[in-house]
Amino acid sequence: MKTDNFLSLTRVSVAYFVVIASVALLGFRLIEMQLIEHEAYNEKAANNAIKGIEQIPLRGVFYDRNMNVLVSNIPAYTVRITPADYDTSLNKLLEAVLDVDPGYINKILNNNRTYSKFVPIRVKRGIEFPAVSWLEENSANLPGVDLIVEMQRGYPAGVRGSHMFGYTKEISPTLLEKEKEYYKPGDMIGYSGIEKAYEKILRGKKGYTYVLVDSRRKEIGRFKNGAEDVASVKGNDLVLGIDPDVQKVAEAELFGKRGAAVAIVPKTGEILAYASAPDYDLNEFSYSTSKEYLQKLYADPDHPFFNRVNSSPKPPGSTFKVMESIAALDMGVINTDYTVVCRGGQVFGGRFFKCDATHGSLNVVHAIEHSCDVFYYNLIYKIGMEKWTEYSKRFGFGQNTHIDIGEESPGFIPTEAHYEKIYGENWPRSIMASLGIGQGEVNVTPIQLAQYCALIANDGVTYTPHLVKGYLSNDSSRKFIPFSYKEINLGIRKEIFEIAKEGMFLVVNGNGTAVASKSQYVQIAGKTGTAQNPHGKDHALFIGYAPADNPQIAVAIVIENAGFGATWAAPIAKKMIEAYLAKDKLKELENNSANKTDKKNKGIAVAH
Repeated sequence: MKTDNFLSLTRVSVAYFVVIASVALLGFRLIEMQLIEHEAYNEKAANNAIKGIEQIPLRGVFYDRNMNVLVSNIPAYTVRITPADYDTSLNKLLEAVLDVDPGYINKILNNNRTYSKFVPIRVKRGIEFPAVSWLEENSANLPGVDLIVEMQRGYPAGVRGSHMFGYTKEISPTLLEKEKEYYKPGDMIGYSGIEKAYEKILRGKKGYTYVLVDSRRKEIGRFKNGAEDVASVKGNDLVLGIDPDVQKVAEAELFGKRGAAVAIVPKTGEILAYASAPDYDLNEFSYSTSKEYLQKLYADPDHPFFNRVNSSPKPPGSTFKVMESIAALDMGVINTDYTVVCRGGQVFGGRFFKCDATHGSLNVVHAIEHSCDVFYYNLIYKIGMEKWTEYSKRFGFGQNTHIDIGEESPGFIPTEAHYEKIYGENWPRSIMASLGIGQGEVNVTPIQLAQYCALIANDGVTYTPHLVKGYLSNDSSRKFIPFSYKEINLGIRKEIFEIAKEGMFLVVNGNGTAVASKSQYVQIAGKTGTAQNPHGKDHALFIGYAPADNPQIAVAIVIENAGFGATWAAPIAKKMIEAYLAKDKLKELENNSANKTDKKNKGIAVAH
């Protein structure tokens, strides 16, 4: 009995001890929280009561080389839904107003269900005026639905520039995972072209408006009347090297064709025009792009999304003959006294390789002028395979140019090792004859041809081709801050380029292959190319520069499956060059023509 009483007293004592110890521990913790850690907990409480609302900054705009706006920001309406206040029975009505498919709104809401129901969700951007008007008139009956003004891209200069400018669109969930330090669901991000390459410069810095919220995260007022708000910082404006007059000519001339046109300032590497065809309308990508338009682009067999400037390697054809001439002259294996007799073709390795004419005896200058294949069949054997490959790569072929936008193809320059791998050590040397006229397995891109032409025009020195010259500071000074680009210097003597350039001058101004493209306003030098295509018509090519005695523009044109370079590519280059160097003369001619037409329409006699 005594034992039972003792055990009972022990249990009671233990229970009292546990209770007293628990109360003491809780009391100590309360004292610690109230007196020692009160600052930390006050901060947490404040965080729970204050919500920062992101303020999206204006995106930087694009200027052309003359400081005229190419790509701007224009206001547009966006519809948002706050799930906490929204009645899903409105879905059908709202979908009809927004002209979207049934189930569209539910899909958007479900994709964002992991976020607070008090956070507004963007449902559709770029709302047309009739829908905006209806939503404003009926706002009282649409709880949780609101309109905000955001910015979308505009193109006031009339330049399409789809592959050059690129476009923005709402960030994808996959990309959001990689970039979540800056971006939130619904944010816009550059997806191609300059918009993508210069995203971090263009996007600016987000601002924050702080509001008070209740326990359910519902807004109940401004925090400190906005004293703690952080203003957003607009993205930097970019200055491009583009000349809109040259760009518009390139785009107009490429319309209905497949191909590319590039113009470069030889001394600086600044790109004056950058056009790939077919292209697409960037206005359709300003905010929301219709399914119909996207399906049309994806179904187009000519692949409008494909950037032919950077990524469509083709045989260079006879445009490569200038490089080979410079290589042979630099090596010392020929000089201007070296001649080859063309009898309409020649046999190499048991195969007959024809020429398009019987040219007779030619030196290197006239071989360029008349584009004699026989001369270059022989020349590549004097250069040798190893040196031919070396000089090709020195001029930038077989490797990326590192242009400042987009992915690019390096093209292909074959080597001895390549042929040994395919055919063995005794590979057929007759292959070299085809390489000598820019055929066979050699492939180059239009941007590589443009860089190559710039190097020739400026006697072996230029800079990495680039679209963006620099950016403007965001302060009141609006100071221009240039980007730096790598110099390319071939280290070849100027007098060697002068020999090759004499031949290119005669191509257009003598008795050469592009005399039909001679300009009455400016002296153009160039080289035509017609690249054989086993899958259809030949590809037409032309490289050229002007003025011939002081080059300010270098141009490369590639038209796929068109025919002769002299017929299809050279005339486009002429128009682009004249648009840059003869603006005033062309405008005067245009005005005179308009005046004559006007007088004729009014019945006034016009002198002829």
